[in-house]
Amino acid sequence: QLQLVESGGALVQPGGSLRLSCAASGFTLNYYAIGWFRQAPGKEREGVSCISSSLGSTNYADSVKGRFTISRDNAKNTVYLQMNSLKPEDTAVYYCAASSSSCHGPWNYWTKGTLVTVSS
Repeated sequence: QLQLVESGGALVQPGGSLRLSCAASGFTLNYYAIGWFRQAPGKEREGVSCISSSLGSTNYADSVKGRFTISRDNAKNTVYLQMNSLKPEDTAVYYCAASSSSCHGPWNYWTKGTLVTVSS
C-alpha cells in the first residue's frame, strides 16, 4: 500500500523549534519532489518548502526563509521540516505531498496533516 504519513505536530511556545517528519511506505521518496504545505484557520493552503528529487535543490516561502529547513534522509525514506524561531503566525495544519514530476506538482500523494500550534 502506497502511503505518506507525517508526524511531529505539537504545541510550542513562540521562539521554539519543532521538526516535522514525512515518511513513505510502498515507494521511495528519493524519486519524488517533496513539498510541505500549511493551512491556517480561515486561510488558503500555502506552499512552505520543497525539495526536488534529482539534485535535492530546495526552496522556501519568504515567510519561513531563514527559519525553516527541509532535508532528506534517504536511508529512512523520510523528509524533514526543521522549524526554528517559530511565530504564532506559523500556527497551521501542515501537510507534506509527493510529486513524481517536480516542486511545481502535480502532487500524487498527500498526508492527512499535523497540527502545529505556536502559542504561549
